[in-house]
Amino acid sequence: MIDTHAHIYAEEFLEDQSDIIEKAKDAGVTKILLPNIDSASIAGITHLVDTYPQICYRMMGLHPCSVKDNYKEELSIIKQELESQKCIAVGEIGIDLYWDKSTQAIQEDAFLEQCQWAIDSKLPIVIHSRESTTLLLDLLDAHFPTGIDGVFHCFGGTEGEAERILNRNMYVGIGGVVTFKNTTLRDILQKVPLNSVVLETDSPYLAPMPFRGKRNESSYLCYIAKQLGEVYNLPISEIDSITTANALNLFKL
Repeated sequence: MIDTHAHIYAEEFLEDQSDIIEKAKDAGVTKILLPNIDSASIAGITHLVDTYPQICYRMMGLHPCSVKDNYKEELSIIKQELESQKCIAVGEIGIDLYWDKSTQAIQEDAFLEQCQWAIDSKLPIVIHSRESTTLLLDLLDAHFPTGIDGVFHCFGGTEGEAERILNRNMYVGIGGVVTFKNTTLRDILQKVPLNSVVLETDSPYLAPMPFRGKRNESSYLCYIAKQLGEVYNLPISEIDSITTANALNLFKL
């Protein structure tokens, strides 16, 4: 299995980072893909990639919640990192209208600039779309109708939004939310072919049942795969095989 989205460089893991990686390997996770947040998170990602080069892989982007008044300076630092280091994606980028709607204009500007980086670098994008999925799809359709690959990480949109994502030949990232009791995500996935799905944890956030509310970690990916097995009526081995192939294809690993 491949955890396509995990922040295991975060402070929540500083005391047991190596144990977390060993537990993930024991659970069958072969690769952990690391989305960047801002300039402050670059060092932690670099340490993991240097220490575990066969397991940890670097993305580079400015998270929408870190798009503040100094975002141009942040983008400059991150672009330099993207150009000087081996990166598998531009991410985590996007728009978040849950925490702060007042920065929407600069979030849009940062998102579009980073999409252009992805095209120039021939890399996929990893999209954060909290309360903004339709807006982001509209921006992509208007500015980048073709030529950009990527995944809507932690997908929680509507059936119509899922259809639009599929029509762009993009992927949906599915994590712990699919295991929650009151989610509609399992019903929406009935209309999403498994060859458009990648697995993720978003560690340390959004731990699956039965760990909801606790620190998430990459080894819990098996609980997400098990739930998808029920959604698609397939053995976990096939869920693992297909979603791993999807991740390898998207990120050119």
